Amino acid sequence: MPKLLITGIAGGLGRLVAKMARSRYQVIGVDRAPWPSAPDRVVVHQFDMRKRRFEDVFRTERPQAVVHLAFVRHFRSDPATRHEINVEGTKRVLEHCAEYGVQQLVVVSSSYVYGALPNNARYMNEDHPLNASRTFPEIRDLCEVEGLVGTFLWRYPQIATSILRPVNTLGHSLHNAIGNYMKIPLVPTVMGFNPMMQFLHEEDLAEAVNVALEKKIRGVYNVAGPGAVPLKRALEEIGRPYFSIPDPVAQTLISTLFGLGIYTFPPGAIDFIKYPCTINDQRFRQATGFRARHTLAEIFASVAP
Repeated sequence: MPKLLITGIAGGLGRLVAKMARSRYQVIGVDRAPWPSAPDRVVVHQFDMRKRRFEDVFRTERPQAVVHLAFVRHFRSDPATRHEINVEGTKRVLEHCAEYGVQQLVVVSSSYVYGALPNNARYMNEDHPLNASRTFPEIRDLCEVEGLVGTFLWRYPQIATSILRPVNTLGHSLHNAIGNYMKIPLVPTVMGFNPMMQFLHEEDLAEAVNVALEKKIRGVYNVAGPGAVPLKRALEEIGRPYFSIPDPVAQTLISTLFGLGIYTFPPGAIDFIKYPCTINDQRFRQATGFRARHTLAEIFASVAP
C-alpha cells in the first residue's frame, strides 16, 4: 500500500483523517502527543517535528503523500512558540517533501485567512485577498504558512499540492476558537451585529481531506458545509444562551477575560462575530465531487450541551 504521513495525527482531525485513510494507505503519523489507541495500519511516532528525527521519518519511510495538520490553533500559547511550530515547522515539511520524493501534499488552512470585514463579498472565492492579519494578529502565522505553501506549489509542479480552507468546523473531537466560543455557558454577542456564518462537521472535513488525496488535486480550495445561518440562530440551535453588549464594551470585556485566561476566544476574533466571512466552495466541489453529508442540525447537535 502507498504510505501517507500525517503531521499532527494525535489531534482530533488527524485521528479522523487517519481512520478514513487507512483502508487505502499505510498511515504514518508524527505528533508531540501520544495516540495510545491508534488502530491497525497506523504507526505513530511521538516527537516534536522540529527535531532531527522528523527528517528521519521521511528518509526511512519515503511517504508518497503528506497531510500537514501540525498547527497550533489555540491562542493561549506563547506567540514565539506558535510561530516556530506553524511557520518554521511548515518550512521543514516543505523541504522534506521536495527532498524525499513526496508526490502529494495536502495542507489544511482556514477560511479565517480572508478576514471578517464589513465590505466582504457575500461569498468569497479563492482569489479574494487574505486580509485576516490586518485585524486578527493571532492568525498571521496561518497567512504566512499559506504564502510558503503557495510558493512551493508553483516551484514544484510535479508535487500535487493543495491548500484547503474550511469554514467553521465543529464536532466532538476538535478544539478551536469558534468551538470554544460556542461552548461558553453565556455567550457574548455584539449589539447590532448578527453575521451569516458557515459550519462544517469534523467528519466532513476529514472526508474532504481524503477526497483531496484521492483526486490528487492541485491548488487552493475553499471547503464549506451545508449552508449559512445567522450567528444567533446557530447559538439558539446549539442551545446556548447569549447576551448582546455594545461594541466598545465587548472589546473591553473579551480582551480582559482573554487576558485573565477565562476566555480562549481572543480579542482579534471579535470581528468574526460582527462581520461575515462566508466563502464559495464551487471550485472544490467541481474538482472532487465533494458534498458535506452532515446537516446543520447534526453539526449543532455535535456540540450541544
